Amino acid sequence: MATKTLIVLRHAKSSWQTTESDQHRPLSERGERDAVAAGKILADYDLDVVLASTATRVQLTWEGAVEGGAECSDVRSSEAIYHAWPAELLSLVGELDESDTTALLIGHQPTLGELILSLAKPNELTERIAKKFPTCGLAVLTYRGAWKTLQEGKATLKRFEIPRG
Repeated sequence: MATKTLIVLRHAKSSWQTTESDQHRPLSERGERDAVAAGKILADYDLDVVLASTATRVQLTWEGAVEGGAECSDVRSSEAIYHAWPAELLSLVGELDESDTTALLIGHQPTLGELILSLAKPNELTERIAKKFPTCGLAVLTYRGAWKTLQEGKATLKRFEIPRG
């Protein structure tokens, strides 16, 4: 059984200097820089699929990441990610094709932090995420098995970064 890598990225810092609804808020200047910095980290990974919320700040985070060097030809945007609970995100991940070994999930708090903490075996990195999973937080989990069998406590949190540009 192949090792799967699930990278979880919280959207970069959004702007509150807008009259747009929450779902349509853009990134702040810092968020734009941080998204590019996240892309420099993501460039080290061979992404098979990206699952992204349809929220503007998530879409712009991915665009910035691409500017920073991230690459993926299979980007799937889903409004379900915007409102999802951790179990719903896990269900989306469970539907991935088994040939996809590295997936990036870009979304929102508190759902992403809860998902990471439920999937990962406790270690020093999970302790940091339990304290705070900030904007542009990036977590890399690995799991040996099929996507559809990924469940609580079965993944290992290998990396936790807070990219800043």
